[in-house]
Amino acid sequence: MKKGINIWSFKEGTSIADAISLAKKAGFDGIELSLNESGELGLDAGDKEILAVRSRLEDAGLEIAGLATGLYWSYAMTSEDGGKRAKAVDVCKKQLEVAAALGVDAILVIPGAVGVDFIPGAEVVPYDKAYDRALEAIGSLVPHAESAGVSIAIENVWNKFLLSPLELRTFIDAHGSRYVGSYFDVGNVVHSGYPEHWIRILGDRIKKVHFKDYRRQAGGLHGFVDLLAGDVDYPAVVSALKEIGYDNYVTAEMIPPYTHHAEQIIYNTSGAMDAILGRTDR
Repeated sequence: MKKGINIWSFKEGTSIADAISLAKKAGFDGIELSLNESGELGLDAGDKEILAVRSRLEDAGLEIAGLATGLYWSYAMTSEDGGKRAKAVDVCKKQLEVAAALGVDAILVIPGAVGVDFIPGAEVVPYDKAYDRALEAIGSLVPHAESAGVSIAIENVWNKFLLSPLELRTFIDAHGSRYVGSYFDVGNVVHSGYPEHWIRILGDRIKKVHFKDYRRQAGGLHGFVDLLAGDVDYPAVVSALKEIGYDNYVTAEMIPPYTHHAEQIIYNTSGAMDAILGRTDR
């Protein structure tokens, strides 16, 4: 397995070039970037901007571990607003295009939400409607994914949707394409389940993995802690990943970064991942 770091783990405002440099210094194999509304890698990014990012990665000897986006929280495939649903599909198409140009094999996709507690005023969508809309939207995107050679990897997040590994497996399989799979987030299931169970159930549907840690007693967003400081049974997680033959990126997503000495979280995370993956001599 390869060791990656998500760009949201860096101090807000960090440029892609600086994030790449720090990730390399800290010993990561790759970095996961994000498609944003605007900026260095925005929805309006053309060939010039995308190739510039790819060149920076190549010059640093760093791979791209994945391509995420936070835009699905603003534009949901399940929204009651048809305009937002259409925008979400367009975002995914752009994400697939950028990923193909950057040479990444899968994108992180949030297929919508029934409700989102951590976003004040977020709409609540009936579960059955959310399911049907998400199924239709992802289905419409499958040809684009297959053409790009990039997988749509659906992340398990706190969206009150696809709440069990069995349901997520069924949703993925409904599309009948190897270009639809799971972006499995280890930390996001700890409040209500066991990541090693999800891994074995999802099996080779898992395209990418996020590493986070979570302390159940804390509850809510405050439960997310540094790697190895929470309740994730990482030996069991790594064992399950090896059992299913997973050998792609495990990418740490450390949100939010430290308030002070923000760079330190990158080094701390790298060291913790070395221990988790058995890369240390200790």
